[in-house]
Formats: sequence, structure tokens, C-alpha cells
Amino acid sequence: MLALLDTLNASPQRNSMVLGIDIDIRKHNRKAIEAHPFSKKIKMLEGSSTDEVIVNKVKKYAKDFSSIMVCLDSNHTHDHVLQELESYAPLVSVGNYLIVWDTLIEDMPSSFYDNRPWGKGNSPKTAVWEFLQKHPEFEIVKEIQNKLLITVAPEGYLKRIK
Repeated sequence: MLALLDTLNASPQRNSMVLGIDIDIRKHNRKAIEAHPFSKKIKMLEGSSTDEVIVNKVKKYAKDFSSIMVCLDSNHTHDHVLQELESYAPLVSVGNYLIVWDTLIEDMPSSFYDNRPWGKGNSPKTAVWEFLQKHPEFEIVKEIQNKLLITVAPEGYLKRIK
């Protein structure tokens, strides 16, 4: 979050904010974030990103901003990511991005994630593919992953085009 604010060159005069959602915000992490110079630009919500209460809080915050980008990096199962996509994609402003992290799970060997509920066929990338079938207002931007050469989000950089 802090690197994103730094990249955006956040200033007290600029109407910008990072809203972080985590099921467990540890005390030492909260303390470090609150001590950072950009802390006034950071809001933290503790809970599941798919919980209706959290989604509604995010929508309430979003009303104050005209330019919104969303990054999804939570539970990596197909159903969870698809639910996040459906919940948060409408908030993304035209010309901005919805980034789905860890889509590379689909490309990894099936034995790579033995102790996880996600894996090949049940991943963020399969959720992206299903989401895009119903949402022509988004498209995959491969130029970003091609520039990076190495990314954890192949086919996960979605741009809202309408």
C-alpha cells in the first residue's frame, strides 16, 4: 500500500487514498502503517473481502473518488476471486485497472500448492476468464505483463474500457 501511495506521489492536497482489506490485520502491521507519513491516506478494514458488510463499506468510501483502481490479492480460489471481481469491478473507473494477483497459480504444476484449496483449474486466472465472458467492459492488457517479463499476474491486468 505504501509503495502505491509513493508511486502516486500522494500529497495532503491530493484526493487519494489506499483502502486495504485483510481478514487479520496484525497489531505490529497496523502500528507500522499508522506510523508512516502517508498514514492519513490509508484506511484499513478488517474482515473478509467478500463479506457484504465489508463490500458495502468499500462502496461507501468509493463514492468520494472519481478515479478508482482495485487490486485483488486474497483467497485464491476461483469462487472467492470471482465473487471479489463481481463485487469490486463496478467501482473501477473507465481507463483504470483491476489487477488480480497470483493468476500464475493456473500455470504452476498441480503439486506446487499441496496444502492449499486452490490450484490448477481453481485459481484467480480461471475466475478472470469466467468474469470476462460476462463483462466486455474489461479487457486483459498483456502489454503490462510483457514489459515486466516476470509477473505473478499473467492475464491479471484488466483495464476498464467502457
